[in-house]
Amino acid sequence: MAASPWDQRYAGAGYVFGEEPNDWLAEQSARLLVGGRTVLSLGEGEGRNAAYLAKLGLQVTATDQSEVGLAKARRLAALRGVGFATLQADLRDLDMGVERWDGIVSIWCHLPSALRRVVHARVVRALKPNGWLILEAYGPGQLALGTGGPKDADMLADEAGLKAELMGLEWHLAASKRRQVAEGQGHAGLSEVVQLVGRKPGVLEEDQHCSSRCDCV
Repeated sequence: MAASPWDQRYAGAGYVFGEEPNDWLAEQSARLLVGGRTVLSLGEGEGRNAAYLAKLGLQVTATDQSEVGLAKARRLAALRGVGFATLQADLRDLDMGVERWDGIVSIWCHLPSALRRVVHARVVRALKPNGWLILEAYGPGQLALGTGGPKDADMLADEAGLKAELMGLEWHLAASKRRQVAEGQGHAGLSEVVQLVGRKPGVLEEDQHCSSRCDCV
């Protein structure tokens, strides 16, 4: 298999986006600790977010197209004393399953718009009822700022567009804003971002509890 541009980018000794988790993910991660613990991290790269989630006790699968990045992810996991699964895969081909994951994480996972729509439809199918999606992505205005992310406008989406692609989720948090991002050399400076936290509708725990003990009328 020919080396991808991401293999080349991750080939250095350092961590391109740093070793600490994305701060939006860290702020929202407590949601993933309620209920089941299986989490899929899309476009995980060098493992900083997966290592953080695994430290919380979550069962994480980190997927990325770059085996070079995932090798560094495994090294970071060893340094942190945690474990998580790694899966080298192109998102064009990745079968996420149906109602398989309690949580899916998408942090700076930018794709061409046609592929992004397909992947986001798979995300909704792959979440279990009551499962969470935590997402942060660069918005269209990021091109002018130039502090990280794709240089192709087709790979950037606004809040309304992302919500439409992820139809079927209930939105608990949604924001479009500019904020300072400090993640290694790759993401540094004032950035335009979209932040989303969505939940797949499902039977509430209290309803499940009731149905197991009584006849509801």
